[in-house]
Amino acid sequence: MGYNEILYLAVFLPLAAVLYRLLPEAAGKYFLLAVSWFYFYLNSGKLLLILIAATVFVYIMAGLIQKAAPKSAGRKAAMGITVGALFGMLIGLKYTGFFIRTASQVSLSLFGSDLPLAAPKILVPVGISYYTLEAAGYILEVYWGRTAAEKSFCRVGLFLGFFPQTLEGPIARWQDTAMQFPGSRHLKDTKERSAAMSPETVIMACLRILWGMCKKLIVADRLNTVVHELYTNYASYDGVMIAVAAVTYALQLYMEFSGMMDVVIGSARLFGIRLPENFRQPFFAQTASEFWRRWHITLGVWLKTYVFYPVTTSRTVMKWNRFARKKWGRYAAKVGTSFLALAPVWLFNGLWHGPQWNYIFYGIYYLVILMIEVILEPVKKAFYTRTGIRSKGAVPSALRLVRTWLIIFTGEMFFRADGLRAGLAMFRRMFQNFGLQRLWDGTLLDLGLSRADWAAVTAGTAAVLAADLLREKGFSFSAWYQKRRLPVRWCVCYTLIFVLIIFGAYGSGYQPVDLIYKGF
Repeated sequence: MGYNEILYLAVFLPLAAVLYRLLPEAAGKYFLLAVSWFYFYLNSGKLLLILIAATVFVYIMAGLIQKAAPKSAGRKAAMGITVGALFGMLIGLKYTGFFIRTASQVSLSLFGSDLPLAAPKILVPVGISYYTLEAAGYILEVYWGRTAAEKSFCRVGLFLGFFPQTLEGPIARWQDTAMQFPGSRHLKDTKERSAAMSPETVIMACLRILWGMCKKLIVADRLNTVVHELYTNYASYDGVMIAVAAVTYALQLYMEFSGMMDVVIGSARLFGIRLPENFRQPFFAQTASEFWRRWHITLGVWLKTYVFYPVTTSRTVMKWNRFARKKWGRYAAKVGTSFLALAPVWLFNGLWHGPQWNYIFYGIYYLVILMIEVILEPVKKAFYTRTGIRSKGAVPSALRLVRTWLIIFTGEMFFRADGLRAGLAMFRRMFQNFGLQRLWDGTLLDLGLSRADWAAVTAGTAAVLAADLLREKGFSFSAWYQKRRLPVRWCVCYTLIFVLIIFGAYGSGYQPVDLIYKGF
């Protein structure tokens, strides 16, 4: 039961929200945990037991870590065992088949014979990549003494298994959400709780859900037809059509993922929970590094907090930095230190998405791009200084924007391709027979979408980009909406509803499209 399904939107979510509001506050956390685990069961069946076991394990180990003396060997060992067990579970369930296939392929290439190994059939629980990172982050927060081990098992259970986050995140840190769950000392203030559960909050939550569904049903699900055709039969296309494949998938992924984050965040607000944002107008980024500060923000924050900073401040890297400064100077030290810190981040990022070589390549691709940014930083500064060109001028900004789009579209093409070989083949074919006339000679109409469908995609994309541009300029739709009179508010609500009903891709002629990030 995905967040985009009518059963979730029309039955499960409203029923859970109404019952939650009717219950006394003391019972709220128990009800919410029961609902969350039931939702997980609906999507993963008996694999719910893995989530429950992980929650019990994390709850117990966090208490043991806190009881151990700071900087003691026992505290460090308990942290290492817990984090190791969590990632061991993730690797065992999600990556065993990948490692067996890789070992078999290496054996074939080296010895001319395949290993007599068969990848075991393992059912991977939905959301395991998300709640494993949350659990590991919580354990590290307790180990570092930044937060106390939670005494309420129910709150730990909600932190790891809150149902709006089950399928696609966002990946919250303990300090982001835990103290918002019912029964928290943080919510004892009646005014604060009333504001979190006010009618205005509910209306804004519903509007955000509608907006997210418009992104998915009007744009993302329509583009799925084109994306599937181009990536499945890429050998039949070349030139500009491969470029179309790269652009349409990047657009589909953004509309799908950001749209579902709107639904997720809106769902959580119905229960008075404010989840962290996962997108901030990523296609207005001027560099690849800025793009990753705007795209899948919670994954980036998790990697920065629990991988990048610990590596950067580790004795090994600090020792290298001092040595490199004395030996080769600050510039070389900065380049080397950046590589040592970024390499594990991007290898982790690639592997986190799944057991496929194109995901690993995707991580390496961005590692190389970001290292080029670091290496060329002095050259860029010298260029603007010597030429007198304003770095923030309209032309340089536009050129950087286009460059960043090319980096994004190329990276997403490899990300979506059916394997690394397919991605490399598509990249090569993009430079063959590049004829722009196929954009208007009717070729696009052979990809499964009619002119009306392309018009809906274009209009929907323009609307979303316009809304993103307004937010980039500091416009707040929530503040604007709440200042409007009642007729205007009703007009906005009904407009979104009718646009979704009339232009959404569903019913006869359209195949239901599963959530893309549900599989990660």
